[in-house]
Amino acid sequence: MGILMSRFPVITALLDANVLYPAPLRDYLLHLASPGVYEPIWTAAIQDEWIRNLVKARPDINSANLEATRRSMEKAFPGSNVVGYEFLIERLLLPDPDDRHVLAAAIKGEAQVIVTANLKDFPSTALKPYALRAEHPDVFISRHIDRDRQKALKALENQVKALKNPPLSRGKVLENLENTGLVKSVAKLKS
Repeated sequence: MGILMSRFPVITALLDANVLYPAPLRDYLLHLASPGVYEPIWTAAIQDEWIRNLVKARPDINSANLEATRRSMEKAFPGSNVVGYEFLIERLLLPDPDDRHVLAAAIKGEAQVIVTANLKDFPSTALKPYALRAEHPDVFISRHIDRDRQKALKALENQVKALKNPPLSRGKVLENLENTGLVKSVAKLKS
């Protein structure tokens, strides 16, 4: 018997800190990656950034819990933490020099897409030479729902099942996702 091939190649996507910061979005992105819909990558600096920003905005959140989330991500997706990209940073040009580490990691990690809410910071002219594109998480997720609706719905179901403290209904999870900017994606998941 031959090897079954997917209709679509699995892409590698670098997840920017701003898509890891909101828990509902981070959880759905990771649940979507879990069955191999795409391969997520990030760096220790990206992980540090979303955790630092969340603790700053929400001092009531226990930073030890966020570090546990980081460890869980590393365990669930071994090899997703890109290292050795720093030498590229100084050569890169972006509107915000502080975002060069994200582009450097995407290049080193051989990503095809940077999933970010800050599209203006990653213009196509800067990404094209590296065969990269930046996508808003709503566009990225919506495209994957279109490609494999069953896995996208299963990811949502798994996210709902995983929420135990407190448990949330499917409707509430969808509302939370919509509040993170996933308007098109939530509409597709509801239909």
